[in-house]
Amino acid sequence: MNTAQGARARARIEVTAAIKDEARRQLAAEGAAKLSLRAVARELGMVSSALYRYFPSRDELLTALIIDAYDSLGESAERAHEAAAGLEPLDRWVAVCEAVRGWSLDHPHEYALIYGSPVPGYTAPQTTVPPAARVGLLLIGVVRDAHHAPGGLRTLPALPEGLRPEAERIAADLAPDLPPAAVTALVAAWSQLYGLVGFELFGQFNRVVEARAPFFRHAARQLGWGVGLR
Repeated sequence: MNTAQGARARARIEVTAAIKDEARRQLAAEGAAKLSLRAVARELGMVSSALYRYFPSRDELLTALIIDAYDSLGESAERAHEAAAGLEPLDRWVAVCEAVRGWSLDHPHEYALIYGSPVPGYTAPQTTVPPAARVGLLLIGVVRDAHHAPGGLRTLPALPEGLRPEAERIAADLAPDLPPAAVTALVAAWSQLYGLVGFELFGQFNRVVEARAPFFRHAARQLGWGVGLR
């Protein structure tokens, strides 16, 4: 790459970052449903046609913001998991859950973008799936390590007959080396984790739970217990 090409590439990176930053400010002020490419261009002093060279549509800008949010959340959870290496599986599980909570409290508008109300008229493409899976894969990995360690997982209650075919399908898709009962419990725990975070972030715990951090830590341990961690 020659000097001119390098300068153009750096300029494109800087302008793309500026567009995303302004879009995040709009998310905080107006919400994702009101995100406007024209408004972003106006705030940056750009003509709309110039901004379209970076993001041809609102949906493409939303997708970029969603991927960035999932990746940022995933990186935070992965750092916490790495820092907890060598601890018991249940402690590693709690560390990942607490990282999810910590990131969400620090990035409430980005959390709302990925786990809040759907944006009218927007359908997330497949490119958002791998970033969205990062936290879930960490939790599956913790349970997998416990399953293959001496002592294994706790024995979980038997699945109802009506649920067993679906549990086996989910297990085959997500973690075929784990018992279907554990994978079903994992999916439930994953949804409950984000329910706990959302209740705190969006005010449902107001005047109900005051000691939020110890309450969350206890709840996260209960979720880990529920998937079979000892």
